Parts: sequence; C-alpha cells; structure tokens
Amino acid sequence: MSNIILEMRNITKEFPGVKALDNVNLKVREGEIHALCGENGAGKSTLMKVLSGVYPYGTYTGDILFQNQVCTFKDIKQSEELGIVIIHQELALIPELSIAENIFLGNEIAKSGVINWNVTSMKTRELLKKVGLEESPNTKVDSIGVGKQQLVEIAKALSKEVKLLILDEPTASLNEDDSENLLNLLLAFKEQGMSAIIISHKLNEIEKVADSITIIRDGQTIETLDVKKDKVNEDRIIKGMVGRDLTNRYPERTPKIGKTIFEVKNWNVYHPLHTERKVIDDVNLHIRQGEIVGIAGLMGAGRTELAMSIFGKTYGKKISGEIIKDGKQVEIPDVATAINNGLAYVSEDRKGNGLILIDDIKQNISLPNLNKISKNFILDRNKEISVAEEYRKKLRIKTPSIFQKAGNLSGGNQQKIVLSKWIYSEPDILILDEPTRGIDVGAKYEIYTIINELVSEGKGILMISSELPELLGMCDRIYTLNEGRITGEVTRAEANQEVLMTYMTKSKVRG
Repeated sequence: MSNIILEMRNITKEFPGVKALDNVNLKVREGEIHALCGENGAGKSTLMKVLSGVYPYGTYTGDILFQNQVCTFKDIKQSEELGIVIIHQELALIPELSIAENIFLGNEIAKSGVINWNVTSMKTRELLKKVGLEESPNTKVDSIGVGKQQLVEIAKALSKEVKLLILDEPTASLNEDDSENLLNLLLAFKEQGMSAIIISHKLNEIEKVADSITIIRDGQTIETLDVKKDKVNEDRIIKGMVGRDLTNRYPERTPKIGKTIFEVKNWNVYHPLHTERKVIDDVNLHIRQGEIVGIAGLMGAGRTELAMSIFGKTYGKKISGEIIKDGKQVEIPDVATAINNGLAYVSEDRKGNGLILIDDIKQNISLPNLNKISKNFILDRNKEISVAEEYRKKLRIKTPSIFQKAGNLSGGNQQKIVLSKWIYSEPDILILDEPTRGIDVGAKYEIYTIINELVSEGKGILMISSELPELLGMCDRIYTLNEGRITGEVTRAEANQEVLMTYMTKSKVRG
C-alpha cells in the first residue's frame, strides 16, 4: 500500500465571496480506504467535485495527479474514463428505469445504435452478484429500498472499471443493517485492491473501515492520520475537525416539564395509494410543556408517516383519531391550519421538502410566515431582511450574506435555515424528523443547543431519529414504533440502546 494512486496538490477553489478550498493537499495510497473528515462547509464535497471533474480544470488552481499522470478533467466523463467514480450523497438513479437501464445509462452496450439487451442483462447480473444483490436486472429502481439503490450505484461504478471509488455520505440514509452491509462490501473491495475515498459524519464507521484519515477545516488541510499507527479514535477525529475537544456530545439541560399541551389519540392512517393497507395503527402519544419526546423505530416502522399525518394530514388516506391541543380537540386538515394551531414540521428531506434551494436565505426563512411581514397583502422587504439577519445571527448560520442561495450552503447551515423558518412561526409543538441527518458533530451540537433553548421556553418537541444515542442524549421520554404501532414508552432513566431495540422489534405493545 506504499504506492500513491492519487495526489492533489495545493487545490484552491473560490466561489463568489467564499474561498471554499485553500491550498488543500491529499494523498491516497493504492488499495486503501481513505476517509475525508470535516465539519459541514469544510470543503470535503467541493474537493471531491474538483477531483471528479464536476468543477472542471480552470475553475480551480492546483494539480491533480492520478497514477502519476497530471489530470485536467473538463467533465465527469473524463475522470470516469481513468477509473475515478464518485457516488454522491443524493443518489443519481432514475426511479422509472430498470436496474439494468440505470447501470448502463450513458454507457450502453450497443452496436450501430441498437442496445444488446441480452448482454446488458447478463453483465448486470454479474455486477449485482458482486455487490450482493439478487434482484432481477428488469426490476424498476423505485420498487427497491434506499439501501439496495445504494448498491445499484456501486454496481454502476463497477461497470466503469473503477480504480478509485469516492463515496460521499454513503450511509446517511441507510439503516444499521444496510450500513453494515455497505461497509463490509467496501472492505471486500479493498481486499481486491480497489482504492476508495469515503466522506462520512458517522465517525464510528470511519474508525471501522478507514486506513488513513485526512481532516479538513475551513477549507484547509489540518492533518492526515494513520488509523492504526496513530491509534485514532472518535475523540481524536473530533478534535481535528472542530479545533477543540468536544467532551460532551449533548449539551446539558435541566428539564422543566409542565402540563400536557399536545395529545394524539387512537390515530389511524392508511397508505395513500394502497388504501387497504394500514400504516399507522391506533397510536396514542402525548407531549408536555418543556419536554423532548422521541420516536424510535427501524426503517419502515412508520415514523415519518406518523409525523406527516399529524402535520396537516400531508400523508395518508382514511385518517381517523383525535388531536388535542391545550385540552381542546382540534381539526387539522391541512398545513395552513397546522401552522395556525401552533404546529411546525422539520422534514427529514431538507433539500426536497424543507427548502427552495434556488431561493435565497431570507426568502426561505420568511416563506411560511408571509403574513407576519406583510400588511394589506404587501410584503415589507425591509422587515424580511431584518428577520433573516436576526436568525442568521441567532442560529449562527455561516454565510457571507442572507442573499446567498440556500443550495450553496452546507448541510448543517441548510438545516439551520429550516429551523429558522419554523421557529419564526412561533410554534408550540415542533416535530423534528431526523434533524441532524448528514450533519457533522460540531453542527449537531449547535442544533441540540437550539432545541434545548426551545424547550426551555416551554415548547414541546417530538423528535424522530435513526440514531439511538441521539435520542438517548436528548429526550425526556421515548416511544418505540414498529409496523405503525407504539410498542413501548420509556423514560430517560430506564432507556438504553438494548431496551429501545427490544421494543423496536416487538410487534405487540409493551404491557
């Protein structure tokens, strides 16, 4: 593993008003898994986009050497021809096409413009076998889960004779089992001599698979660590990322819990398309003033479906049951009514449902609350700017300007914009669906602090998370959900990962 397959020298990349990369250096050895770590906005994804040709030669300064050859990629196709393949955090598959069509899209096996489907299917089966998938090549991508879609992306990369595989947050949307399978597959590829670069905020995964770690902070290379030689652990990585020891991952809070302010009773929801299938089954839960209540469940348990059905019935059909707020039953048939009744919902999909990426920060913050900055249906632009500036400072959103497009910001800062717009609506109940997904430990701590500030003001929080340590570190009570049913209710004092996992896998209600 002593031979260097990739070297990036003094890479500098600037955007209007921002130096994203400042003389970054990176060396990757043949046959190793090299991790790239850093806070949101540190420049990790930007560096990989420079390497893969997303940002073409001439838009940055510095040199890329791959297998001792100087590279001046003008697009992704040129980097892929040399065997450098990147799999982005947002999967680039076309749901309506089959697995085979997706794998060979743009790289079709054809003669005289006619695709040879027999050879395509045969090669697809070979590739799927390599990644451990038993699906038919003709299976449509939208009919398989996210974990399997990630494996299809890797099969697609293998079809391009990959020598250096780049994975950007590959397990961000996966459950524990799918994550474990993916990491084991990566280790198997390493045994076969493949090199890989992995970007991940899940430091336990980095510790498990990486041979070397390069840490980037504020667009600059901080250090490169040899995992075994330097005896690297999570705390050591965090210190490099944030520039200080982060002794406590979760900010201290002394709960001041008051009366019950929100209840859901006998809540039933059916699938929007397959209306005979019950997705949420007779759920009962309550939230008290100043309380953080967690929802724990495996993928497909119905957590998001429950949250969306409560928030203005944005998911499901044949919804029945009661919502009681401040002791009175309320009808919440749509989002506008939900907001008017003091509810807010931070979606797990901040890019798809939480933000308008082509709009600037100020417009995203004000969008659900236009009535607060309008008079006689005329928008007060000065007030809109003032509000955006207030929340930029209050939530420490890292941006050169509130006129910056939301899509140009890091994941952690985008999440702060989503929180800003809903906090500005002054909700009594805030539903947080995967509030720290794809966010680094430093930004997580800041968001946890914001959550604690909200409950200290007497608000109630319903928090959904796939990360059990996060629920254990933040919540006062945790409900477990399985197959759309509440199977347990656990207090902070009695909760641990083993207890939660036991109830999460039970089909009957704890009693």
